[in-house]
Amino acid sequence: MKIAIIGGGSLGLLFSYYLSIKNDVSIYTRTQEQADRINEKGLSLVKGGIVQPPVQVPAAPIQEWKGNEELTIVAVKQYQLTGLMTEIQANAKNSILFLQNGYGHIKLLPEISAPAIYVGSVEHGAVRANDYTVHHNGIAVTRTAVFRGDAGPLGELINIAPADFPFILEDDYKDMLIKKLVVNAVINPLTAILKVRNGELISNSFYFKILMQMFSECTLVLGLENQEEYLQNLITVCEKTANNQSSMYKDIENGRQTEIDAILGYLLELSISKNIKAPLIHNYYHCIKGKEQEREGA
Repeated sequence: MKIAIIGGGSLGLLFSYYLSIKNDVSIYTRTQEQADRINEKGLSLVKGGIVQPPVQVPAAPIQEWKGNEELTIVAVKQYQLTGLMTEIQANAKNSILFLQNGYGHIKLLPEISAPAIYVGSVEHGAVRANDYTVHHNGIAVTRTAVFRGDAGPLGELINIAPADFPFILEDDYKDMLIKKLVVNAVINPLTAILKVRNGELISNSFYFKILMQMFSECTLVLGLENQEEYLQNLITVCEKTANNQSSMYKDIENGRQTEIDAILGYLLELSISKNIKAPLIHNYYHCIKGKEQEREGA
């Protein structure tokens, strides 16, 4: 299967490495420099502390993507997606899978004329070490669902994915993304501000109280039923990723922009539109934005 992967961050490198094992994969990066490094060095994966054999994946800047592959996987941060919409709209000839956190990107998808559009929720843990190396820290699954069109190429991807990098097809894209949104909305800002690993949110009784309060606000704003199911999913993620630093924690630590607008920003707008008071969502949103402003002023 011919697959294009847009984005040279941790997920872009991770998906390129694994999917290149059985497919014809090309990766499209933000800069020419990163593309050159990948073409020179190949892609490297560190798994369980062991460096895996490098793989050769052709790389080029995003501007060279023409959408001719059977499936394109868009693996950029949600805040980067808006800047790519012109290229995506112009070259959306075939199926596209979007892997962004949050729910805000859904409003952009109807503008794309691709015959099939899919969305995904990535549960793997990955950290980019350099332009061509990624650490696979938490082995899990990628959940996918159809937003529009036929599931054909997505079904093919699920069937040919490596056993240790599985994909699952879910029935309802909204439910899938909302579950991930709740997880991100609670874990990411709390760990980033408290400067703790994911597992400490449930092992520390005081932090757990904050987790429960934030969870309650999220379910109220989203109008969720079956709250116990969502809570159990949140706790399970904390347990499975107990030793991990969240992506937002790492972004703040490394002076990078976060996805707070796509996560708590979305919930904050929703709470205002519904006239629901959500003080923790409000406060943690502004705490993270304050940290981003510190970075800009540095």
